[in-house]
Amino acid sequence: MTPSTDSDVHNILSSIELADTGLDIGRVARIRAVEATGSRIRAVVELGLPVEKSFESIRRDLIETLRAHSGAEDVDVELETAIVAHGVQRNLKPLAEISNVIAVASGKGGVGKSTVAVNLALALATDGARVGLLDADIYGPSQPHMVGLTGARPTSDDGKSMQPLEALGLQVMSVGFLVDPDQPMVWRGPMVTSALNQLLTQTNWRGLDYLIVDMPPGTGDIQLTLSQQVPVSGAVIVTTPQDIAAIDARKGLAMFRKVSIPVLGVIENMSTHVCTSCGHEEAIFGEGGAGRIAEDFGVGMLGKLPLDAQIRAQTDAGHPTVVSDPDSAAAAAYRSAARRMAATLAAQGKDYSAKFPNIVVEEG
Repeated sequence: MTPSTDSDVHNILSSIELADTGLDIGRVARIRAVEATGSRIRAVVELGLPVEKSFESIRRDLIETLRAHSGAEDVDVELETAIVAHGVQRNLKPLAEISNVIAVASGKGGVGKSTVAVNLALALATDGARVGLLDADIYGPSQPHMVGLTGARPTSDDGKSMQPLEALGLQVMSVGFLVDPDQPMVWRGPMVTSALNQLLTQTNWRGLDYLIVDMPPGTGDIQLTLSQQVPVSGAVIVTTPQDIAAIDARKGLAMFRKVSIPVLGVIENMSTHVCTSCGHEEAIFGEGGAGRIAEDFGVGMLGKLPLDAQIRAQTDAGHPTVVSDPDSAAAAAYRSAARRMAATLAAQGKDYSAKFPNIVVEEG
């Protein structure tokens, strides 16, 4: 039976789950227009996350669901994308050229956080977003190597700010571009914090939807200070399944909550290994660590990523999995995790500070 009002169509659209997100359209999109007349339905849906690769399949799903629930024969849905700035810590404001800063963090080193960060960034970019990658791991910057920019140097037009380097469709900045790769970073906490703030605020980022920040491992003073000074829309926690990694990941998650940064979810890296010879799948590092964190803290499981020698080889070659082998199961897992991360952020509160007028009190 054809819906009698535009409101009926709006309600149907709002309740449809967006593929590969676990969230309804009503939470991650704005239904900008609905027109229901007789057996004809027209709607405009504005998605709050990048879905370029799935645009047509999503549109077909919405049209088919509307037909099935309404009985209307002539149905058309127009999809648009608008990625907006989301709220950050109360004492900070979003940066002018960056809509959303997303911190990718881990409680300890050695869990593949940097590999996850670069592939998440690439997944967002290949889905149509404007993405930057900031290597905030001052002591061990690895992103220049991972994106094939080893030895590159940023340029400056005015001697005060730097142009981000570009690689694989990303805007990239790292302290690794500014120091010799063999030079040890023996800086104390205040110097590291100052260096990161300079990389963030003195880089001429150009209209980014997302800036993915590859955070240093750990939960010490440096990480806490960075979390308090950088306007962050959300954080992602990376861990392996084993208990020793999950214990530290819990501390990292708790740190972000303490400084009022929403945790978008948990990613379990090196979840299982599939033997290239016999196909046997084995959980080398145990099972369930990330799942228990997600359940205990009430956050989402964004994905489980495989332990695969090809991921290591592709990243070492400066051409990470999402772009070097886009049709692989590993690339699909990264894209799925990025989609869920972006959807979770889209469902959060927006930032309206730019719309508020500046109030000036003058003595009369």
